Amino acid sequence: AVLLLVQMKCARVELVSITCAAAVSACEKVGQWAPGLRTLIEMASDRVQLNTITYNAAVSTCEKGGEWDQALWLLVQMAF
Repeated sequence: AVLLLVQMKCARVELVSITCAAAVSACEKVGQWAPGLRTLIEMASDRVQLNTITYNAAVSTCEKGGEWDQALWLLVQMAF
């Protein structure tokens, strides 16, 4: 899923929040919290709109990976 996002960026396809959230959720399904978190961070740098859905997907990904400190960091980021 993350590779697909990279290919979309290379093809200059505009990334939207729901597409990126789906990629983060796919990372959760396969137990890959780090690529999921990296996807969220790259979204922000690419100026993709971060919303509750995208943050929730990333928090859930970190939680499933046992990365509670990262999940809490994301919750703090949501407040800003």
